[in-house]
Amino acid sequence: MEKKKKKLQLIILAIVLSLFAAPYSSLAAKTYQPYAAAANEVSKPWMDQSLSAEERAALLLNEMTLEEKVTFVTGNLNNYYGFYNEGMDRLGIPALTMADGPAGVRIANPEIQDKKSTALPAPIALAATWDTEAARTYGELLGNEAFNTTHNVVLGPGLDIARFPWGERNFESLGEDPLLQSKLAVPYINGIQSYPVMATAKHYLLNNQETDRFTINSVASERAMNEVYARPFAEAIQNADLSSVMCSFNQVNGTSACENEAILTDLLKDQIGFEGFVMSDYGANLSTVESANAGMDLETPGAPTGLWEDKLLAAVQNGEVSEERIDDMVSRMLTEMFSKGLFDKPVQNNLIPAEEHGETAREIAEQSMVLMKNEKEALPLDKEELDSIAVIGPDADNGSVAGGGSSLVIPTYTVSPLEGIKNSVGDNVDVHYAPGSDPISAGDILPGPSAVPSSLLSTGGEQSESGLKAEYWTNINFEGEPSLVRTDNQVNFNFGFYNYEGLNAQSPKLPKTPGDFNREMSARWTGEITAPESGEYVLSLSSLGTGKLYLDGELLIDNNSKDLVTDKKTVSLAKGEKHQVRIEYSTGKSGDVQDFGAMVRFGWEPPTGAVDAKIQEAVNLAKKSDVAVVVTHTYDSEGYVDTSSLDLPNNQAQLIKEVAKANPKTIVVQMSGRAVQMDWQEDVPAIVQAWFAGQEQGNAIANILFGEENPSGKLPITFPVDEESTPVSDDIQFPGVDGISEYTEGIFTGYKGYEEQGIEPAYAFGHGLSYTTFDYKNVKAKAKTRGKHKETDVSVALNLRNTGDVTGSEVVQVYVGNLPTNVATPDKQLAGFEKVELKPDNQERVKINLDMKAFSYWDEETDQWIMPSGEVPIYVGSSSDDIRYTGSVYIK
Repeated sequence: MEKKKKKLQLIILAIVLSLFAAPYSSLAAKTYQPYAAAANEVSKPWMDQSLSAEERAALLLNEMTLEEKVTFVTGNLNNYYGFYNEGMDRLGIPALTMADGPAGVRIANPEIQDKKSTALPAPIALAATWDTEAARTYGELLGNEAFNTTHNVVLGPGLDIARFPWGERNFESLGEDPLLQSKLAVPYINGIQSYPVMATAKHYLLNNQETDRFTINSVASERAMNEVYARPFAEAIQNADLSSVMCSFNQVNGTSACENEAILTDLLKDQIGFEGFVMSDYGANLSTVESANAGMDLETPGAPTGLWEDKLLAAVQNGEVSEERIDDMVSRMLTEMFSKGLFDKPVQNNLIPAEEHGETAREIAEQSMVLMKNEKEALPLDKEELDSIAVIGPDADNGSVAGGGSSLVIPTYTVSPLEGIKNSVGDNVDVHYAPGSDPISAGDILPGPSAVPSSLLSTGGEQSESGLKAEYWTNINFEGEPSLVRTDNQVNFNFGFYNYEGLNAQSPKLPKTPGDFNREMSARWTGEITAPESGEYVLSLSSLGTGKLYLDGELLIDNNSKDLVTDKKTVSLAKGEKHQVRIEYSTGKSGDVQDFGAMVRFGWEPPTGAVDAKIQEAVNLAKKSDVAVVVTHTYDSEGYVDTSSLDLPNNQAQLIKEVAKANPKTIVVQMSGRAVQMDWQEDVPAIVQAWFAGQEQGNAIANILFGEENPSGKLPITFPVDEESTPVSDDIQFPGVDGISEYTEGIFTGYKGYEEQGIEPAYAFGHGLSYTTFDYKNVKAKAKTRGKHKETDVSVALNLRNTGDVTGSEVVQVYVGNLPTNVATPDKQLAGFEKVELKPDNQERVKINLDMKAFSYWDEETDQWIMPSGEVPIYVGSSSDDIRYTGSVYIK
C-alpha cells in the first residue's frame, strides 16, 4: 500500500513539475491566436448575441459530434506548459487560455510581455483589509490583466480555509473564517468576471494542507463541510455567478475529490445549486468513468495517463457513461463561456500599465498591514527627529519577497523595504543596511533548527571562502566526476518542485541550481566550522533520504529514512577553534526512498550568548543608529510539505533579540503569509505584520512606518503562542495518522476553536491597532421579521467616533454567541463587519446587517439550516477579544 502511495505521489509530482518546466512546442513558441477561424453568424447561429447564453449553448451543443464533445471536455498538453485547452476551428469555439491567478496573473508564455504582470499583495493580505471594495478592485485588476495578456480563465480565488496557522499555502487563503472569506470572495470574483474572463474557485474540498496533499484523506462531518469549508464556495456561487470550481487532489471522506459524487453532485450542484462547471486540478483526475459520473466536467491537462478523451469516448460507447452526462458537461462549459463573453470578445495582448497598476497594488498593501503592537507610540516614526536608520533583515533589500508555487508572478517592477524607506526619508536621513542573516530560501520550509550561518563556515585552505565546498552528482552514489562544483553559503536545500524556474527565484542572492539535480542526486559538502563562543552546541541534520554528518572525521549523525527526519547531537566547541565538517547526502532512488527532490539542512542551536558575525554586524549598526527596522521573512509555498513550525527561519528570532538589546527603538516588520511565533515580542516596542505585500511592498511599508498612511488592517487568522497552543495541534488532525487527517475540531475552526478550548492566543482574530482611537456609543441590536414567511433579519447600529488626531479606518466587528439549542455552537462567531474611515473628531452612524447563517446551524439529519428560537448574545468590538458592547436579540 505504501509503495502504491509513493508511486502515485511520484506520478502526480512529475505531472505538476511538467506543467511548470516542460519545453514549449513549436505552436507555443508563437504568439497565441485564440481563434484559428472567425465565426460566421450565418453558418453558426449560436453567434447571435441577441440570444441568451443558454440558447446559444444549446444550439452549439446540437451541432457537435460525440467525438467533439469528448474532446472539448478533455484537456490537452500541446500548448504553453499545459495550461490551455485548444479551441475548435470548425465550430468557432475559442481556446480556454488559463492562468494561475490568486495573487496576480502568472504568465507562462515568454512571448507575452516577458511573462511580467502586477504582483499583488497575497490573498491573505487582501483578507487583512476586511474591505469589500478593495476585494472588488483586486479582482478587477486580475480580470483586466488576464484579458490583456491573452487569458480568459483565472485559476482563482483560493477558498481554502486557513485551518492551522502554519499552513504553507495560507498566504493564498482569505483567512480562517468562512464569512470573512465569503464577503471578500464575492466582489473579488465579480471583479474578475467584469471582464470576458471566467473565475475558478479552488480547491474543492477540504484541501487544507500541503503535507501529503496528493493522497491525504480529509475526514470531516457533513456539518463542518456545510458551515465552514463549503460555505465560501456556496456564497460565491449564489452571489457572484461563479463560472468554475476546481476539484482538489486529496480524498474527502475516503473518496478522491475529483471522483466524489457526494461533494461534486449532491453538495455542490444539487444542494448549493452550482450551474457552472467543475474542472480538475492539474493531474488530480485519477479515473475515467468514476470522475465523469461523479460530476467532474473538465479534465485539465495532466491526468496521470490521459484518462478522458479516447477512454471517455469508449466509456460512453459501451454505456458506462451516458451521453446525457457528456451533454451536461459541455452545456455547462459553453453556457459559462457565452455568459462571460468569451465567444464575443477575444482576449488581447495589450501592454499592462505598470505604474498605474502598481499604485493599486500599493494602496491594497497599505490597507492590509496590521499594527500588532505599538508601545509608547513608537510608531509612526518622525522623519524630522531622525538622523539615522538601520534597516536589517536577510531580504530587506529584496523587492520580490512573495509566496511561492503556482501563484508566484514575475512583477513588472519591485520596490524593496530598504528602497521604500530610502525613498521616504530622502537625503535628510542616513539609511544603512545589514542583512543580519543569510537569505531565506525554500530550504527553510524543512523541519529542525535553523541552518548554520555562513559566517561560521569556511571552505578552508589558502583561498578560503565563507561557506562550504559543494560537489553535486546526478547519480545517487557520488559516482564519477561531480557535475557541479561551487561554494554554498549554507547547507539548506529543498529541490524538486521548489527549484524550477520562477519558483525559487524570490532572492537574487540564492544560488541557482540546474534542474538536472531535481530528481535523483547526491552531494558532498566539505570545509570547516568555527564557533563564535565556547560552549555546548546542538548540531543537526534534517534530511529525506540518506544524510551523514561528520565532525573531524567522526560520524556524528547518520540519517537513512523514507520520511523527512531531523537528528541532533550535542558537541562542545571552543571559540575560534576550527573543526573539519563533511556532509554526504543522497536522495536515494526515485520511487524507493523519496520522490520529491533533495531535502537537506545542516542546522544548529547555539548556547546562550553565542552570536554569529552576521548578527553582530547588524547589532553594531543598530547601536549607532537612531532607530532599527528589522524586516523578517518566511518562505511559504505550495509544494508537498507544511513547515509545522511557527519559528522564524534562519536565526531571525535571535537577530531580533540581539538587535533589540542594542537599540530599544527596534521596530519589527514581519513579512509572511502565515502566523509566526513571537517569543521576542516583549523585546520590541512595535510590530507591523506586512504579509507578502506585492511588488510595491517597500513603499507601502515605508508609508505605514512614517505615518503617511494610518494602518487599518485586522488579522484574518489567529496568531497562537506556539505550535502546541492551537485547536489543531493533535497529530490525528495534522499531519494525520496513516494517511488520514481527521477534522475532529468540527466547526470550531480558527478563533472559534481557541474560544471553545480556552486557549489564549498571542494575537486574536480581528486584532489590529491604529495611530488613532475610536469610540463606540449608542450600540443597538435589533431583530425583526418580514414577509409572509416571517423571515428574520438582525442588524446592529452604533455611533462610531474618531477620538484621535489623525484620519483612520476602523473595522467594526459583530459576533454572535451561543445559540439557544442543545447542539454545540461557537462562543463567538463572526456575523458581520464594516470598515469605516473617519477624520479626527468625526462621527458616523454605522449600521451592519448580520449574516443570518450565524444564527443557524446545519442539521445533518434533515440536511438543512436550522435557526433555533430564543435569546442570542451579540458582541460588538474591534476584534474577537476586544469587545466594546455586549447585548442580545430574541429570535422568534
